[in-house]
Amino acid sequence: MSVQEIIKQQVTTHPVVLYMKGTPQFPQCGFSANAIKLLKASGATDVFTVDVLSEPEIRQGIKEYANWPTIPQLYIHGEFVGGSDIMTEMAQNGELQKLLQKPS
Repeated sequence: MSVQEIIKQQVTTHPVVLYMKGTPQFPQCGFSANAIKLLKASGATDVFTVDVLSEPEIRQGIKEYANWPTIPQLYIHGEFVGGSDIMTEMAQNGELQKLLQKPS
């Protein structure tokens, strides 16, 4: 399986996927820590996370997959949502919570 196929499988078989630096328990950058905090505060319970620091092929591949240069990257129901800044804005106006409640 190619890196792009692995990423596609991850984002389409899990309702909420976050590509981040580190783990939810030990985020390795402020943006990833913020993303996890926002997801928890928005009611996300079953978040599949991928630590791009431990998987360099995925780290590069995910940037190409979404054509988005930065990490973290959030996917909900197979759709690319955005990074930490977009997540912050969406959480503030209630959009993130709505997306997370949408049935798969």
